[in-house]
Amino acid sequence: MTHLGRLGVLVLMAATAGSTQASAQPGPQTGAGAVTFNRDVLPILQKNCQVCHRPGEIAPMSLLTYEDARPWARAMKTAAVTRRMPPWFADPAYGRFAHDRRLTDAEIATLGAWADGGAVQGDPKDKPAPVAFNDGWNIKPDLIIEMPRGFAVPATGTVAYKNILVKVNFPEDVWISAAEMRPGDRRVLHHGRVLVRPPGAEFMREAVPGEAYDTTSLAVVGKESPETLAKFNPGLGPQDFDQLESAKFVPKGSDLVFNLHYTAIGTAATDRSRVGLVFAKKPPSLRYVMNNGPAAINLAIPPKDGNAEIVSEMTTNVEMKLVYVQPHMHLRGKDYELRVVYPTGQTETVFKAKWDFNWQMGYDLQEPKTLPKGTRIIGVAHFDNSAVNKFNPDPNATVYWGDQNWEEMQNCFIGVLVDPKIDPAGLFSPSGPSLLARGASGPTLSALKQ
Repeated sequence: MTHLGRLGVLVLMAATAGSTQASAQPGPQTGAGAVTFNRDVLPILQKNCQVCHRPGEIAPMSLLTYEDARPWARAMKTAAVTRRMPPWFADPAYGRFAHDRRLTDAEIATLGAWADGGAVQGDPKDKPAPVAFNDGWNIKPDLIIEMPRGFAVPATGTVAYKNILVKVNFPEDVWISAAEMRPGDRRVLHHGRVLVRPPGAEFMREAVPGEAYDTTSLAVVGKESPETLAKFNPGLGPQDFDQLESAKFVPKGSDLVFNLHYTAIGTAATDRSRVGLVFAKKPPSLRYVMNNGPAAINLAIPPKDGNAEIVSEMTTNVEMKLVYVQPHMHLRGKDYELRVVYPTGQTETVFKAKWDFNWQMGYDLQEPKTLPKGTRIIGVAHFDNSAVNKFNPDPNATVYWGDQNWEEMQNCFIGVLVDPKIDPAGLFSPSGPSLLARGASGPTLSALKQ
């Protein structure tokens, strides 16, 4: 079963139990004090839930209307009280982030009171105006680029990462202020990226447009590391690049490459992914660059280790502003922490979160963080390779870096803002633990330079 399949089963199980319990509740409350859907609940759903809970999105049910939401009243209360929904894993003690969808205590109490009071609809005059969504997009794209044809995903077996070249040949330099990658069939696309192939690049130089080529997740050729223009992960949503009059740059003559990780689901399927782009209104003052971040390609997780520590590091070669973090691990991941060690020696934890494979979220910093040249960026992650982890493919295996879900990764995609004149290829250098030879375990914090 895929990760989305497991998510759907969990939600449906909770909802089935909730519907049974709801039928035993007293009849609807009356009077001004009754919590109603139209006046009290719908605004909460619009602000925190409908971006995923609507037709065509990742959630298994819609919460746009009273008729949609009423059968799920008890399940919604349970998910809110246990803080399973909305998904948000960043520890509030470390950093502040934009678009935080966590419910307040008052909002949780409102959802609970609505379910307990018979899930009353209320006066239609109390309804706020519906949120305007853009026909299958969370942005309003100026340009939509689609794979030339669908990719056939087999019913069973392992599917290697695929690169698919799309000839665009941008007629001029363009700046992108927002982007959204959308799968053609989200059941089989585990995650994906849209990469920029500038003119003259060796990357995919001989590729036939539309053909699928086996590749790896890193998609690196020699010293070339193509820049990521857009990403798809469960729960990630669109990406904004205009924090400080910033944008992503696509040079004239560039093409795009769809880098795709498919997972067989037991039945054959076809995916034809696409990306929507929003053009900046004017050339930005800063360039937004996405980087793979500190990566522990040398990781080794021992068998049956329930709390294996893995540490990675890289160092900044220029001054920049950190604006975005998105940790990445697989089925054994437990938690992730991102630290920075400034040239002064001061250490700061800028992000810390639990890891949930079903919701691979990104986090925009509410305020950009300046990283001087020579700042060390350190990723600290923990993995559960024990039999207690019900998602663990094999607790008896020593686990190494690899593309497939039964292998592991430890890195953190980061978004940074730099002077547009700076070549993004030289922004970072791997350092410290990430340069060590692979051992029987680790690398761990003991490998850090003090």
